[in-house]
Amino acid sequence: MRISQFFLSTSKEAPAEAELASHRLMLRAGLIKRLGSGLYSWMPLGLRILRKVEAIVREEMNRAGAIELLMPAVQPAELWQETGRWAVFGPQMLKIKDRHQRDFCFGPTHEEVITDLARKELRSYKQLPINFYQVQTKFRDEIRPRFGVMRAREFLMKDAYSFHLDEASLDVTYQTMYAAYSRIFTRLGLKFRAVAADTGAIGGSGSHEFHVLADSGEDGIAFCPDSDYAANVEMAEAFAPAAARPAATEAMRDIDTPKQTTCEDVAALLGIPLQQTVKLIAVMAKTMADDKLHVLLIRGDHSLNEVKTGKVAGLADFRFATEAEIRAVFNCPPGFLGPVGLDRSQVRVIADRTVAAMADFVSGANKPKFHTAGVNWGRDLPEPDLVADIRNVIVGDPSPDAKGALDLCRGIEVGHIFKLGTKYSEALGATVLDEQGQARTVVMGCYGIGVSRIVGAAIEQGNDERGILFPQSIAPFELVIVPLGLNRSEPVREAAETLYKELMDAGIDVVLDDRDERPGVMFADMELIGIPHRVVVSDRGLKEGMLEFQSRTETSGTKIAQQGAVEFIRERVISCRI
Repeated sequence: MRISQFFLSTSKEAPAEAELASHRLMLRAGLIKRLGSGLYSWMPLGLRILRKVEAIVREEMNRAGAIELLMPAVQPAELWQETGRWAVFGPQMLKIKDRHQRDFCFGPTHEEVITDLARKELRSYKQLPINFYQVQTKFRDEIRPRFGVMRAREFLMKDAYSFHLDEASLDVTYQTMYAAYSRIFTRLGLKFRAVAADTGAIGGSGSHEFHVLADSGEDGIAFCPDSDYAANVEMAEAFAPAAARPAATEAMRDIDTPKQTTCEDVAALLGIPLQQTVKLIAVMAKTMADDKLHVLLIRGDHSLNEVKTGKVAGLADFRFATEAEIRAVFNCPPGFLGPVGLDRSQVRVIADRTVAAMADFVSGANKPKFHTAGVNWGRDLPEPDLVADIRNVIVGDPSPDAKGALDLCRGIEVGHIFKLGTKYSEALGATVLDEQGQARTVVMGCYGIGVSRIVGAAIEQGNDERGILFPQSIAPFELVIVPLGLNRSEPVREAAETLYKELMDAGIDVVLDDRDERPGVMFADMELIGIPHRVVVSDRGLKEGMLEFQSRTETSGTKIAQQGAVEFIRERVISCRI
């Protein structure tokens, strides 16, 4: 490829609203252009990267035995109504009508469509297991599209769906997909972790997320440096303290806290550790009759885990209580709430495991400008109605596999695999005949990869002050030839053209920057767009019989003999392939 025959559209500045490095750099490098909110055109350079990602995904899916197909992006409402998701999926689903006023959606996902296909095409257990996949555009109407392709409304996704006679067969394919995903992200040249995860709106009995590790990641990952344990913070279990609850040593007493409404402020006023305080979070959850207020208690230095809380019996659809609802029960403003003296017939008290093991703790006094110190279970208030794991883990917590302590990092979710079970096949009546001729509901798995998101995640993981640091496997080109004074020096032109042809013949994905530009402009552009290697051809070097080779991560170039340069370059480039 020659730059003069390509389309390059780099810029020095990015729009002010571009918050993440990937968003800024993709716009500056001309990989994407904004069309509307959360909508981007992939420019020729960006599309080369996207297609390289897509190719690796396809190769590994095919290698794992999956079969490619392509399903419609626009889906009829009837399928979603059969599964009950038309009404509950949420505003992310873009609903549209055709000219006959029939309801459709622009598919955010394809469980319904593939299951409909399966119920029509799969008849016998002899056709199972089978795994279909597609690489296709999805649309989710994000309330606040941001971060470029990291959270766009329209995006490219690989989604696969497997069908099985039983759970044992699903487990085999699930592990096959886990291994395939691990190969995919390894070949993409990314630092990643597979973590146990919540199944969320998709449903199912188990799942793993694949995260590209980056400080800008939206997801927290808990992992044990001494073992293979890793989980999304939403799922990581926080164990109860190993030691038994201490005996009470303090008398309960009210303390004047005129301006202190947070545990941090109260602890600072009293000169006590934050770990000695307890915060109360009031939530509402539906009962048979009406919404009922529930009290959640967590230690002052801990944070509530909403996913875990939603799995507590009776709190499946909880919401945070309004100030009016809080005042109606406590007769006190938020900031001074505590568990002592509550009418337990009206309020359910759920304590985190850590709080249930605390003694002599400090909490709100349920009256303005006061907190209560020296609070103890059993003596000053009844034991909790329920003790549950409702907090996020923190650094140093015991690892759930008992092999060390937890650490935390950030990750960008780029892949997710699910054991769906029979949630969709049962709703849509997808069955096959077993060996005895009996109808059996098929068991399903689901496996997704955010193809376009991977490009943004790779940039978040790899960038510096000069631009993008792409892994070689997905860089727009493996190597660039930068001839200095191409249009003014015949020796430079001849040497550059010869090297270009020889490298192409050697199987190198090479681009020749044959623009009539200053060297600084060419160097800056090639560094910005993230080409891993470059060769500089100059009059001065040619007079010495030398070229200059430099990898993107190196701080200086290496002089190499023009004679034998192709072999040297080929060896360096191929050694960096995965």
